Amino acid sequence: MSAIRDIALAPLGLKRIEWVRDFMPCLEELRRRYAQTKPFQGVRVSVAVHLEAKTAYLSLLLRDAGAQVAVTGSNPLSTKDDICAALAYLGMEVNAWHGATAQEYREHQRKTLEFRPHIIIDDGADFISLLDSYPEYASELIGGCEETTTGIARLHARAEAGTLRVPMMAVNDANCKRLFDNRHGTGQSVWDGIMYSTNNIVAGKTVVIAGYGYCSSGIALRARGLGANVIVTEVDPFKALEAAMDGNRVMTMDDAAELGDIFITATGCKDVIVGRHFARMKHNAMLANAGHFDVEINKRELRALAVSVEERKPFVDGYTLEDGRVINLLSDGRLVNIVAGNGHPAEIMDLSFAIQFLGAKHILDNGADMAAGLYPIPEEIDRDVACIKLRAMGLGLDELTDEQRAYLEGSF
Repeated sequence: MSAIRDIALAPLGLKRIEWVRDFMPCLEELRRRYAQTKPFQGVRVSVAVHLEAKTAYLSLLLRDAGAQVAVTGSNPLSTKDDICAALAYLGMEVNAWHGATAQEYREHQRKTLEFRPHIIIDDGADFISLLDSYPEYASELIGGCEETTTGIARLHARAEAGTLRVPMMAVNDANCKRLFDNRHGTGQSVWDGIMYSTNNIVAGKTVVIAGYGYCSSGIALRARGLGANVIVTEVDPFKALEAAMDGNRVMTMDDAAELGDIFITATGCKDVIVGRHFARMKHNAMLANAGHFDVEINKRELRALAVSVEERKPFVDGYTLEDGRVINLLSDGRLVNIVAGNGHPAEIMDLSFAIQFLGAKHILDNGADMAAGLYPIPEEIDRDVACIKLRAMGLGLDELTDEQRAYLEGSF
């Protein structure tokens, strides 16, 4: 039984799913490949990913391949009620609605695990964490896939501590995910969300980006393309050097705080921007988060410094400090690209979700023989998805001759 906001929204959601389908050729190819053989026949799959149109299409692909699917969101503000309604209308179990409270959000995820899945598709390791409280829901769990950088970090910690009890595929680390979703998807969608919510120009502004991983470097690349002056803050000396040689200024957040017009966090860590930084910022500085959880910008310390807080426009809350300066927090410190924007483009999520689907199939085919732990996506899956995408884009590859292979192998 689904728990959604309003089934009457289904027609709009169905149109949005149809739109993204036209721009997801990898998923279409996988649907053609597996709709008849139905390798997931009789398999229960629980999905917790940002619940919008692209995720809906992945869920429908799993169903077309034979799976019974239950779906929830991975962020209460990224859930789209029309998409929930569309999936419920199509007969899928959906437990989510936009703006869920923390208690409602946890209950939605619990109900989706009550499905007793054989496979989970997780985002941020929320399912894995919740199974600690409800181990009975894992009674038939074979394993699963993890979507995002933060989730991979949490699973690595569990693996090292010996508390990861099933095999999980590190989807985020696949080339077809991190090279495109993290860099190009995040790079574009973060600026979509910021520009839509603020309606401010980027050219000429000083943008401070916390972190320089795949996501952060993509954000910086787009910022420079939009005409911004970019400062990067880092804790890793190699990434800091990379940022500098890519043309960015590199300094500490303490030094950058008084220079920035727009601040963007994308580190996967907590307390990246805190009270002492707010105290030094310019009037009308903009704060946005692109990390999975809303812990990178310390909202508690920002509230403590503020004498008043008001919604200045949708997705923008102004925190007025005692000296009259206003600090603008976008999307309540949650993922700005999904809360204030449309998330990653469909063409990008096409790659990521093709890896998710084939990663889930790999677990289905091999999970019973895999020890608990975090596993890389096999290279043949990664290459398969890349080749499908190249064909869909009308692009070709050269092939090595036998002589070239021999040369590279050293047998010449």
